[in-house]
Amino acid sequence: MNLSLTLFVYLQSKVDVNVIDKLYHTIINILFIYWVKSRDCHTMHGRIKVKTTAEQLEAKQKERETKLKLYTAATDRIFKKRLNKEYDDEVLQLTGQILQLNSDFSTLWNYRKEVFLYYKETKSEVEMCDIYTQELQFLETCLRGNPKSYGVWNHRYFIMETMATPDWKTELQLCNLFLEYDERNFHCWDYRRFVVKHSGVSIDDELRYTTSKIDTNFSNFSSWHYRSKLLPLIYPDDETAVGVQEDVLIKEYETVQNAFFTDPDDQSAWFYHRWLLGRAKTKPSVSCMFVSRDQGHLMIVTTQAVKISPSSCEVKVVVNGEEKAGKWRTHRNQENVYSKLWIFKSADGSSWLPATQEVDVLVSADSDDWGSSDIVQLSADQSESWTLTQADQGSRFSDELSSATSDTLQRELQSIQDLYQLEPDNKWVLLTIVSLMKALDPRQYWEKIEGYLAKLTSIDPLRINYYQDLRSRYVVENYFEGFDFSGRVISLPNHSLTCVYHPELFSMVVKVDLSHNKLTSLAGFSHFQCARELTLDDNQIANLEELSFLKDLSLLSVMNNAIATQTALTPLARCPRLIKLHVEGNPVCELVQYSDIKHTVPSLHNVNGHIFG
Repeated sequence: MNLSLTLFVYLQSKVDVNVIDKLYHTIINILFIYWVKSRDCHTMHGRIKVKTTAEQLEAKQKERETKLKLYTAATDRIFKKRLNKEYDDEVLQLTGQILQLNSDFSTLWNYRKEVFLYYKETKSEVEMCDIYTQELQFLETCLRGNPKSYGVWNHRYFIMETMATPDWKTELQLCNLFLEYDERNFHCWDYRRFVVKHSGVSIDDELRYTTSKIDTNFSNFSSWHYRSKLLPLIYPDDETAVGVQEDVLIKEYETVQNAFFTDPDDQSAWFYHRWLLGRAKTKPSVSCMFVSRDQGHLMIVTTQAVKISPSSCEVKVVVNGEEKAGKWRTHRNQENVYSKLWIFKSADGSSWLPATQEVDVLVSADSDDWGSSDIVQLSADQSESWTLTQADQGSRFSDELSSATSDTLQRELQSIQDLYQLEPDNKWVLLTIVSLMKALDPRQYWEKIEGYLAKLTSIDPLRINYYQDLRSRYVVENYFEGFDFSGRVISLPNHSLTCVYHPELFSMVVKVDLSHNKLTSLAGFSHFQCARELTLDDNQIANLEELSFLKDLSLLSVMNNAIATQTALTPLARCPRLIKLHVEGNPVCELVQYSDIKHTVPSLHNVNGHIFG
């Protein structure tokens, strides 16, 4: 104000009084406006003092507390109304206010569903049409705020399924809109598949849509995934690896290759390529049958994990033309679970096999979901017998490729190897080379595959366990591709195995040597149902629980492992035929005497060479 007064006195001596008056009032107005805007500030010694940080934090804290009180009051009111089973417009209003702030509040979405189900029974179709329309508009508003909210999309599913006359065309346009915002919104892609299913949109049009989205952005994993679902429907072919016609499959390799070279570091196209190299989902069938007079049971191995039970799939056992009554259980004595290994025994535990008679045992599934049945023969002088599906021999883990597909994969391999020269440290390039070599000829390329896997462990150390397990899988698969089951002996020492894949294939083997590997777990070893001798020396095993299911085991060698306590040996007490145990080199041997081990496992006659009378 001092400045304006000085200016007024000066101008009064120089300028017309009316002009001075107008100018003075203008200055006063400007100063007033400035004062209003700075009302949260005050001056001291001519300087403006702004609120301190502490004062600002306190103001924000009060604002948050106020909002929290309103939020809590609204939710309390909602929960009270739900407890009283009140279904009215106030519920929609209150829940709507909260959900616009927090669209992931699942309880409130459930309450809104209850209101809509109640309205559907109490209101007319005309009224419901308006209510549904308003709800869809509300949901679109929520999606604009949080386009990846599970709650919003799930509620939209519910509304569209509950409406009498849903407008699917508009919903498809909504999907297009949100996929323009974010083409990788997998929530919207899932909802789009739901809309397409109900609206009758051509799957050919949908395939073209995925092509357009991929052309726009190769990094659109959802589009690649959707494409993998559409191709088997449009171009079905059970003869090819993924159930897609061969000529179409070859074109897909070319499409995905363009994505590789455009952006080698993007994982979307690489994952799709792995799907192209995958196997088709075939009907489960029996790949191995084993029958034993001594044990009085039949054991089958299936190509896929299945659940055998009267409610899911009735698998019949016919002996010499007569159907036998009995129960199927897994190797772990379980029912109503999925497994690749199943054991059949009579319902009362008695023998269902003739003692001295030639036997034909037929297994057939009373289901269209299963493949062909199988049969095993047991001659009069045999105590046990088995059969293998001949189609599995030499191609158990790989498909026989046509010349056209083989040529395409060879060209793919050459192209990716060229890319490898440009991107020597790209893990996706290396993994794809390994997958292609595995698909073409895993045994021929084994040395190169092993070298690439070794490099992967060095350039991607965070996934070293994955690469080591993958290598172990390939070792086991290569071994079984050339394995002669007639000897029933498996020897895989010194192979750096970190785990054992396909344990069901060990089910009828009597002698197994897996010593000098890197096993830390015996996961899957309960499949070794016929094992009598098991050598696991020089690994890193600490837990023997899986071995408790091996009723024929008579010799176990676990020298130089990590078995630390006497308690860790207790599972062996459930192996009734175990008489010989080598456990030296384990920490437990420094803590207990041989007699203590004998006390833990009463069936033992020999512990570390010490004979018990």
